Amino acid sequence: LMPDGHQGYGLPIGGVLATRGAVIPYAVGMDIACRMRMSVLDWPESALTEREGELIDAVERETRFGVGASFKQAERHRHDVMDEDWTFTPVLREHKDQAWAQLGSSGSGNHFVEYGVLTVLEDEGTATGRVGIELAPGRYLALLSHSGSRGTGASIAKHFSDVAAAAHPELPRQLQRLAWLDLDSEDGQAYWAAMDLMGRYAAANHELIHHAVLSRLGAEPIALVENHHNFAWREQHFGDEVVVH
Repeated sequence: LMPDGHQGYGLPIGGVLATRGAVIPYAVGMDIACRMRMSVLDWPESALTEREGELIDAVERETRFGVGASFKQAERHRHDVMDEDWTFTPVLREHKDQAWAQLGSSGSGNHFVEYGVLTVLEDEGTATGRVGIELAPGRYLALLSHSGSRGTGASIAKHFSDVAAAAHPELPRQLQRLAWLDLDSEDGQAYWAAMDLMGRYAAANHELIHHAVLSRLGAEPIALVENHHNFAWREQHFGDEVVVH
């Protein structure tokens, strides 16, 4: 259990769980591949006050917030992720148009796009090297976003969570949200492929948000770091291949 641990669905938020040969949709989470991305800008931190209006305008114009938030047909973004195979399971086919309309949007809840000051305290190759950026000590203006796979990811999570629960009626009520899918089953393989696609889709969301906001500002990123949660990975631990949620 990580420091942000609190009540979730089956597995607590901030929980980490390993299984053998199975994936638990609810343990992955309802917002599949939710992630954070930070772009460090080539602007001084003084821009937070000196160019506040420009910064606010860029975010308000270039992404969308709120439940069901999406772009009108003429405003939709293009990205290679929409050219991938969205036909291998019915729930993806049914939600592809929704996914395209919401591509580049931020949603609601604890999701955000905001500016702040990044303080680098150690020289490059130490703290910064561990998170994949190389910056000299100092203070930098940064753009930070937090969101995931929007309505399509939630629909996939709900569908396969229901499939898993139906496959394990023997579980007591308090454990039903830990129902699993065997990875060698058709449903397990479909969920895993859909989860992977939602990972690429969520990454595309952030890529588009950051590109659009920085382009409107006329700013360039000098460093970038991104990581995701609400996911499952095949890993080797103690001599076993396990699925880490």
